[in-house]
Amino acid sequence: MKISPRAPWIAGLAVATLTLIPATASAGSPRTAAPHADAAATTGASVDAYYAAAEGKTGAALKTALHDIIKTQSKVTYEGVWNALKVTDQDPANPNNVILVYSGRSQSKSTNGGGVNDWNREHVWAKSHGDFGTATGPGTDLHHLRPEDVTVNSTRGNKDFDMGGSPVAEAPGSFTDSNSFEPRDAVKGDVARMLLYMAVRYDGGDGFANLEVNDKVDNGSAPAIGRISVLKQWNQQDPPDAFEQRRNQVIFDQFQHNRNPFVDHPEWVNSIW
Repeated sequence: MKISPRAPWIAGLAVATLTLIPATASAGSPRTAAPHADAAATTGASVDAYYAAAEGKTGAALKTALHDIIKTQSKVTYEGVWNALKVTDQDPANPNNVILVYSGRSQSKSTNGGGVNDWNREHVWAKSHGDFGTATGPGTDLHHLRPEDVTVNSTRGNKDFDMGGSPVAEAPGSFTDSNSFEPRDAVKGDVARMLLYMAVRYDGGDGFANLEVNDKVDNGSAPAIGRISVLKQWNQQDPPDAFEQRRNQVIFDQFQHNRNPFVDHPEWVNSIW
């Protein structure tokens, strides 16, 4: 197994601060929180309260309960995703930059676009797996959208996730072959938990396909992504860190007002799958 050290910026994550944009900002921009906003206090006991309906459940019952909890959310437009990612993925060591998910590179927020060295919007659950495109809903759900280098995003394409392959240029520690992509060690768990969120959140309602994880690659346009056996390993190997936890909270507080349950409770992965 390939092991690489975690990036040095992780240590500074807990002290990251946010600049809030007024409520009149365009779609995808964060709201200014009210002085006593419930979201600001959604830690500890209030997070437990959010998941109260799932308490004591396992297996399919737990998956259904979590779906019913997290399906209540605000929607972000695809254009609005640009502004949102500049907040959710802000580099805690440099508020002018974002961290690219596979590359691990800190890059200026202003360099988003389609150029070779720009960053763009990576759908971790590839949008062709279920054919939802960039439609508001799964195509714009911030819990699986991350900034990434345009070239690396293209290299990943719509491949499933698995171990092995050749090194990916501009994404140290990542590997790819003809049908799969392996992210760097520091975000393996992040990737797993994003995919499993999608499999719980989108169950065939909302007019979109029922997204599921399976234990194969080459899923093509089927509404499925693999491999679940590898994703479960990654969830245990790389538990949620401060960056991922902060990201989950920011999405809840300022944008979608729903949470990724597997960031809050990574043990639920094995309870369901």
